[in-house]
Amino acid sequence: MTTADSPDRADGWTAAVRRRLGPGRLIPLGGPADGAWISERAAVAVLRDAVGGPGPGAVLGELRIRVADPDGAPAPEVEPPPSALPPGPLWMEATMSAMSDRPLPAAASALRSALLTAAGRRLGLVVAGADLRVTELLDTPARPPVRAPAPVGVPAARPQGPAGIAAAAVPGVVTLTRVLGDAVHTGPDHVRVELATDPDHRALDVARAVRGAVAAAVDGHPSVAVLVTAVVGRD
Repeated sequence: MTTADSPDRADGWTAAVRRRLGPGRLIPLGGPADGAWISERAAVAVLRDAVGGPGPGAVLGELRIRVADPDGAPAPEVEPPPSALPPGPLWMEATMSAMSDRPLPAAASALRSALLTAAGRRLGLVVAGADLRVTELLDTPARPPVRAPAPVGVPAARPQGPAGIAAAAVPGVVTLTRVLGDAVHTGPDHVRVELATDPDHRALDVARAVRGAVAAAVDGHPSVAVLVTAVVGRD
């Protein structure tokens, strides 16, 4: 028999979250007090778009993002989404293709710099460093693969209730979304809001503004967590 608090139920919920998000993790935006997370595949899509042309010497391949030191990461000051990573500094691991007639260290350095810059300026990720591994040497320049700028098929949700209406009105919010369930999840003294942001606004800045707007709009001024599931342009 499976009860509401049983490990089997918790494992099932975690598995369901992972299936709905694909291979992506929920990675922290900002620090422990920011109460914000973003799906890994949304972050990777933004970074891939940002470094599509850091230079003729390298093309980004696979990219994964993890917490640099899980054991030493601080605890979040706001209740996190299910299966979210702790809000410690992040580490990137990526593969790259490089031109055979160009110095590999210079090509890797340019790509690493572009990734770290985009992570901070476009998203608000706190990244400690990045490992790059060359998997292919090219004789002729290769065009970066054409990819969607954001995850496809993220379900939109109509804003409802004080929290949803307040969140949807914040500049930079494109739409509320329903990846983990309802766009607005409420619990005792806590609200979690799930949404998509505009690429012209830094995701962390939008999340901070949403947290403030929702806390002010909901009776009791609860703690608020924000999960960014996509970064998309407006139609």
